[in-house]
Amino acid sequence: MKCVAAIDQGTQSTRVFIFDQDAQPVASHQEQFKQVYPKAGWCEHDPLLIWGSVQRCITAAVAAAEAAAGCTIEVVAVGITNQRETTVLWSRSTGQPLHNAIVWHDNRTSELCRAW
Repeated sequence: MKCVAAIDQGTQSTRVFIFDQDAQPVASHQEQFKQVYPKAGWCEHDPLLIWGSVQRCITAAVAAAEAAAGCTIEVVAVGITNQRETTVLWSRSTGQPLHNAIVWHDNRTSELCRAW
């Protein structure tokens, strides 16, 4: 059965939905991940935890869809939503994150923004 997957990578969790050819939901899976607050007003995420949650949610949602459909599914397209302006830098040479992701509602640069 051909299906479409939607990855919703949000501020507090990752969700994956599987839809059939009639745009009807077949299955989904959600996993929350840890928020990191190194200082008051700061919010970060571990990029590797996010990536791991996406991988696990895809695997679980596909497995649930196959169980619900009673057959193997083929994901023919994927849509992705993300967390607004959350930013992470990756090393080109190692492929590893250089630091935790700075989450969109982190306010460590608020004074600089007000000055502009």
